[in-house]
Amino acid sequence: MDHRKKALLLGDYTHPDWHPLQGVDAEISRIFHDTMTVQCSENRNMLLQENITGFDVCICYMDDWKGKVSPQQTAGLLSYVSNGGGLVIIHNGISLQNRYELKQMIGAKFLHHPPYAPLEFTVTAESHPVTEGISGFTMEEEPYQFEFGSFAETKVLLEYQSEEGPKPAAWAHRYGLGRIVYLMPGHHVPSFAHETYRQLILQAGKWAARYV
Repeated sequence: MDHRKKALLLGDYTHPDWHPLQGVDAEISRIFHDTMTVQCSENRNMLLQENITGFDVCICYMDDWKGKVSPQQTAGLLSYVSNGGGLVIIHNGISLQNRYELKQMIGAKFLHHPPYAPLEFTVTAESHPVTEGISGFTMEEEPYQFEFGSFAETKVLLEYQSEEGPKPAAWAHRYGLGRIVYLMPGHHVPSFAHETYRQLILQAGKWAARYV
């Protein structure tokens, strides 16, 4: 019997705006192979309460900047997290912000990004379970920039260096009984080959799913 926890990975195979799930799904499945089974889907109805409750963590790589998840799907995800579910949002998964309720839960919104470039990442919360044992690293990435909500009690875990100074690149907080992590890197499949970033994804998933 498989005693691993269960992760749901949501993204877009058929109509992504910029970031397809193809290839990324295999990388994330490999990252969690020893700790969690990963079910990959583009079906937004997996967010409905009756479908999502069977998972320990939802990993969002949705690339739906034009659309919106439905009110029922939004309610399902809000209920899931507030009742103890984990949510890990990677890169473009922040497109969930099209629903203002989900934007509030995430704690920040994407604004824009300068061109893809080599970025230096530094850890700003060394004692957090998501970043424990992780050192600063460099990788090529889209330098997403964000605006944080005034009500979110969030902990910035990573920053990257920009011409304007350091910018947030990852954060984590609790929402009701649940746990949320956002990781900014993840533009395309090569992003997931970086060993330090793979470790960061693994630790984010384990913290959100309450392994630690």
